[in-house]
Amino acid sequence: MMMTLRKHIFGAVAVAALLTGALTASHPAFAEDPAVEPGVFKLAIQPWLGYGMWYIAKEKGFFKANGLEDVELVNFVEDKDMGAAIASGQVNGDNESIQQLLVKVQAGIPLKGILLMDASTKADAILVKGDSIKTPADLKGKQVAFEKGATSDLLLNYILQKNGMTIEDISELPMPAANAGTAIISGTVAAAVTYEPYISTALAADKSIKVLSEAGEAPGLISDMLTIPEDVLKNKPGQVRALLKSWDQALDFYRTHTEEGRAIIAKGVGAEPSELATAFDGVSYYSVAESQEALNGVFKSQTYPSILKAAVAAKMIEKDVPYESAVDASVSAAK
Repeated sequence: MMMTLRKHIFGAVAVAALLTGALTASHPAFAEDPAVEPGVFKLAIQPWLGYGMWYIAKEKGFFKANGLEDVELVNFVEDKDMGAAIASGQVNGDNESIQQLLVKVQAGIPLKGILLMDASTKADAILVKGDSIKTPADLKGKQVAFEKGATSDLLLNYILQKNGMTIEDISELPMPAANAGTAIISGTVAAAVTYEPYISTALAADKSIKVLSEAGEAPGLISDMLTIPEDVLKNKPGQVRALLKSWDQALDFYRTHTEEGRAIIAKGVGAEPSELATAFDGVSYYSVAESQEALNGVFKSQTYPSILKAAVAAKMIEKDVPYESAVDASVSAAK
C-alpha cells in the first residue's frame, strides 16, 4: 500500500491542549562541533518522500558514522499524534511542513525549524478539466475540491491572493487530497487541489485535465523543515549537529546514487520506486549549506511572508508568527 500521505493538518486548539509542562529554553550558537551526547535520538517522521534522507542515513549507517548511538525513526500517520509526542518530550525532533510549525509555535510550543529539507515544485498543484478555466482568475465562482488545513489549502489561498481574490470568491468543497483527485477525474468539480501521486493519476486518466498552477510558482511555499524543541537544542547540541551531518551525507549519496537512493526512500514510505518517479521529480532537496543560504536569504525575505499571508487567510494561524520565533538558522550555520 502506498504511504506517501501529506496531510500536514494540525489545529491550533489541539496544539494548545498539549502544552502542559512545555518550557522555553535558549541555546548558544555552536562555535564548533560539540561532543555527541550518548543515547538514542528519537525522530518523528511521516511517510513522505521529502523526509527521505533519513531513510538513507539509517540504511547506510551515516548516523553511527557521525557518532550517534542510534536514531529511531518514529512513524506517525496523524499530525495530532506527532504534535502530542513532540510537546510531551516523547520524541527529540520531528519533520513537518512550515504551516505545521507555525501552528505549534503560535500555540506556545518552544520549537525551532533548523533545516529546510525539501520544497515542492510540481508535486502540489491545482488541476482543472476542460477549457472553461484558463487562468486562476477563472476560478471565481467555481467549485474547488481541496483538503482544508493542509498543503493544498495553503497553495490555493496563495494562488487566489496572487490573483486578487480570496477563498470567498470560490465555492469550497473540502475533501481529502486523494478524493480531490478523483473528483476532478469524474468531473464533479471544476477544479481540484491535490498532490502526487494523485496529480499524475488524474493527468493520465483524462487528457482534458490540465495543471492550472503548481507549487513551483512560489518556491518554498510548500516545504518541510527539521524542527527541534529548544530544550533539545540546548541539552543535546552534539546529537543535533550529528543529525545535520548525516542528512548531508545522505543527500550526497542520493545525488550520486539516485536510483538506489530512491529505492531506499520508496521502501521507507511503503511504495514501489516506479510509483514515485513523478513525485520525486516534483520535489527539490536542500543540503545544510543550501538551507542556510535560503533561511538567511530569499526564504526569510520573500517565501516566509507569503506563507504567513496564505496561512492566515486559510485560518491555520490567527496572526503572523515572527520569523525568529519559528526559525533558528544559526544551528545549521555551525561548523
